[in-house]
Amino acid sequence: MQVNWKGIYPAITTKFHQDGTIDFEAFNNNIEKQVEAGIHGVVIGGSLGEASTLGKKEKLLLLESTLQTVDGKIPVIVNIAESSTQEAIQTAQEAEKNDADGLMMLPPMMYKADNQETVRFFKSVASATNLPIMLYNNPVDYGIKITLDMLGDLAEHDNIQAVKESTRDLTNITRMINRFGDRYSILCGVDTLALEALVMGADGWVAGLVCAFPRETVAIYELVQDGRLEEARNIFRWFLPLLELDIDPKLVQNIKLAEVATGLGTEYVRPPRLPLTGKEREKVQTIIDEALANRPDLAAYSI
Repeated sequence: MQVNWKGIYPAITTKFHQDGTIDFEAFNNNIEKQVEAGIHGVVIGGSLGEASTLGKKEKLLLLESTLQTVDGKIPVIVNIAESSTQEAIQTAQEAEKNDADGLMMLPPMMYKADNQETVRFFKSVASATNLPIMLYNNPVDYGIKITLDMLGDLAEHDNIQAVKESTRDLTNITRMINRFGDRYSILCGVDTLALEALVMGADGWVAGLVCAFPRETVAIYELVQDGRLEEARNIFRWFLPLLELDIDPKLVQNIKLAEVATGLGTEYVRPPRLPLTGKEREKVQTIIDEALANRPDLAAYSI
């Protein structure tokens, strides 16, 4: 399925049973609700999906399950977060062999590669697969920034098509557009900056809290596309306390707790993560409860 890199792409959580095995029933239920809400694609096996705790066979099973659930309605994107170039190539080729529609690529993990090494890493994978690729530019969390000059070097690879922009610098969107026009699609990767990013020309939003609130996330995107900014702001202002749960070291636990509250997931995580407890849990639950008590009526927005 062709990927156009526009719209809402949930970075979907991986649901588990209490014993740590994957809960495919809960996982598929969430995917179904995302599709019903109007998302435009889905990213599986990302950081929010607890990729570091998943085995290769499990990732392929998640891909198979997701493809069956979406049934060709939206593209399915597989995350690549590997330590070596060879592992990244193998993961990309396995994803292509097993019918993934595209890839999201992080820079090399563990080793802080310099600009030349990072570019070579991306080029090597891009040359080894026909799948379209979205690069993940997140120097805050991963220590490597994909600069404009690096994107210039990578532009020769037609299948490197998009950037998940998570530098936290909104002006980088304008810099990319000024430098490259529409050569790269730009998708915001920071929930709290999504509205501003869309207004400044981002093509989409790789979202986190969408896992628990898909309809509200899609509504914000659609309202911006329609030029109905005041209405988009109203929903976003309600949403912000929830979105701030995404910019926290325990974003996985936070978002899973929100999924439980909206009936879209389970709270179980894999170690070393542990479920929220005590005052920490109470604080997050209060934010969720207050949001649910004041949840906007989307019917009023005629979406």
